[in-house]
Amino acid sequence: YSKYCCLDNSSGAGCKSPVGGFQGCLRLITIGDKAVDPISVQQGALGRFRDLQIDSCGITDRCLPSYCEHGGACSQSWDTFSCDCLGTGYTGETCHSSLYEQSCEAHKHRGNPSGLYYIDADGSGPLGPFLVYCNMTDAAWTVVRHGGPDAVTVRGAPSGHPRSAVSFAYAAGAGQLRAAVSLAERCEQRLALRCGTARRPDSRDGTPLSWWVGRTNETHTYWGGSLPDAQKCTCGLEGNCIDSQYYCNCDAGRNEWASDTIVLSQKEHLPVTQIVMMDAGQPHSEAAYTLGPLLCHGDKSFWNSASFNTETSYLHFPAFHGELTADVCFFFKTTVSSGVFMENLGITDFIRIELRAPTEVTFSFDVGNGPCEVTVQSPTPFNDNRWHHVRAERNVKGASLQVDQLPQKMQPAPADGHVRLQLNSQLFIGGTAARQRGFLGCIRSLQLNGVALDLEERATVTPGVEPGCAGHCSTYGHLCRNGGRCREKRRGVACDCAFSAYDGPFCSNEISAYFQTGSSMTYHFQEHYTLSENSSSLVSSLHRDVTLTREMITLSFRTTQTPSLLLYVSSFYEEYLSVILANNGSLQIRYKLDRHQNPDAFAFDFKNMADGQLHQVKINREDAVVVVEVIPKIQNAKKQVILSSGTEFNAVKSLILGKVLEAAGADPDTRRAAASGFTGCLSAVRFGRAAPLKAALRPSGPSRVTVRGHVAPVTRCAAGAASGRSGPADEGEPLVNADRRDSAVIGGVIAVVIFILLCITAIAIRIYQQRKLRKENESKVSKKEEC
Repeated sequence: YSKYCCLDNSSGAGCKSPVGGFQGCLRLITIGDKAVDPISVQQGALGRFRDLQIDSCGITDRCLPSYCEHGGACSQSWDTFSCDCLGTGYTGETCHSSLYEQSCEAHKHRGNPSGLYYIDADGSGPLGPFLVYCNMTDAAWTVVRHGGPDAVTVRGAPSGHPRSAVSFAYAAGAGQLRAAVSLAERCEQRLALRCGTARRPDSRDGTPLSWWVGRTNETHTYWGGSLPDAQKCTCGLEGNCIDSQYYCNCDAGRNEWASDTIVLSQKEHLPVTQIVMMDAGQPHSEAAYTLGPLLCHGDKSFWNSASFNTETSYLHFPAFHGELTADVCFFFKTTVSSGVFMENLGITDFIRIELRAPTEVTFSFDVGNGPCEVTVQSPTPFNDNRWHHVRAERNVKGASLQVDQLPQKMQPAPADGHVRLQLNSQLFIGGTAARQRGFLGCIRSLQLNGVALDLEERATVTPGVEPGCAGHCSTYGHLCRNGGRCREKRRGVACDCAFSAYDGPFCSNEISAYFQTGSSMTYHFQEHYTLSENSSSLVSSLHRDVTLTREMITLSFRTTQTPSLLLYVSSFYEEYLSVILANNGSLQIRYKLDRHQNPDAFAFDFKNMADGQLHQVKINREDAVVVVEVIPKIQNAKKQVILSSGTEFNAVKSLILGKVLEAAGADPDTRRAAASGFTGCLSAVRFGRAAPLKAALRPSGPSRVTVRGHVAPVTRCAAGAASGRSGPADEGEPLVNADRRDSAVIGGVIAVVIFILLCITAIAIRIYQQRKLRKENESKVSKKEEC
């Protein structure tokens, strides 16, 4: 190890190098043509030296063995090493921590929409991440597609020979698939089978003629959701096969095509890796099948939790083995100011994670170099009864601790110190071996080096600890957007979009429709009653529940038409609210809350809003105060006005989007806009709790919506909504699959026309044949008689 070496008798100052000295080993040194003997330098006969080992090379290979995990590339300097984790899917000093969530369930509760994601089912374990499709519905479905054919056609072959043997490969390896399936709460794979003139599973002696192979290379002869070896399809389990003598439709052997939908749900056997079909000597038999992707949902570890009810309660597990690398991650929720989350002791070594103060989480340990601590401090308390995520890691390079999204704190390990963590006692969760400073609250999703601990199973047999933990909405309720409400589930949360103008798992999916010229959609708040002039008391009794002193209105639109009627709300008392675009494209609002007074008219000169761009309007009324806001934000995009015509909107009758056929008692500008209607795209329309577009396009009960003209659902107003296609819905009828009904009507008309033409052709041919025969038999009759 050399800083520098001088071979002349100059002063020390003359030997100093302007750059850092070389670190490494040199041999066979020559200056000019003369060899330099290092021993002479060591003996002082030639030059002098400092920090130099003579006649040996003291380089330590710090990359053998390599402490870099998951394929990280190791490089070193003289006294340390580093790991390059680029492209491995992992991060950290030793490439130990995964960059990806362990499941689609975890992705969902980060607020991620449906899409392609990498998941790492064993976290920091040895298995790598792989790509899946996460379908975010009420449940988070993991979709793993195979690389086999989309459809397989099987035709007859000589008896005993395989008709078809098709293998199915997946992008993930067997270990990755096993980890993902084991982590899920439920998995299934669907097989759609169509067959003609063939019995499917057995030969005459009962030998199975078809089977499938699972991920462990075991052969299975059962089909559908039945138990293994039951050899029943789904129709056999439900008792609705086309022939009651058989347990599968394809067993009937009829001279016609039959079909079976088979759901394989024994997840320990999934996914399917091969399907084999033999033949029983029916040369003209034929079948076709399609194997769907592997579908899994749920994450057994993500919601696995325990509630600690006393300071002396704890769970214990076998000792934690993390000699060179140890990582611990979990969620906690509490209202107390301190407590120990976990502790594991050795003879002198230990590891401990605790809430030391309301704003401090501390990770402490000792591997033989003396106690070491890493602390994360928060500007807000952790004991707020919300879930907080903790991740602690210790390796040969040092230790790190991160809580939630706060900055990660790190502590480097001492150079050439002890590196092995030796633990030999039980692992305590929620308490300590001394039964002091125990934790009060909830812990969930606890993982050690990527291995999940089953807290719920251990809690069921431990006094003072209960399995499960309620109160997830306080943490995940923000995922429910646009007026959606968070609903507690035993394992997680769900968003109730009943009173939102959006739908989807987070109430964030836009519900939009394209209105063609002259079309309209009417939402009925209540049934219409025919009333006499002297029945005001009856009116009050019938409609008092729809009298409003406040309302929140939101809608998004995109149009180039002026004037336009964006929204019109009427009442049985000739009161109304209209939102229109004037001839110059400005936004105008009319409130008439007293039929004996003129309406309040307000013009908002934000900009020309009939510019073909998407605009969102929010109107919030509290008594006589109306606040109007336009998004995207523009100059002075929020204004407040005061009503003079009243504060109560009485006997609200209906809300109309598009053209209004009757606007009795409305002002001239509203009538002109109502006659013009609306041509363009509307989305996320909401009036209080009423969402007319959602009621029409996503009906969940008796319809309150009537549609006239062409109204077509589109994905989003901002994404080429003008290309929406739809024929006219039946006038006065609720919109239900308008596209299909219009197609059916058009198809029916075409069929009738073709039928009439065929009939006319047949009649003409028949008349021609009869006239020709008459001419042959009456050839002697005069032309006049023939005529």
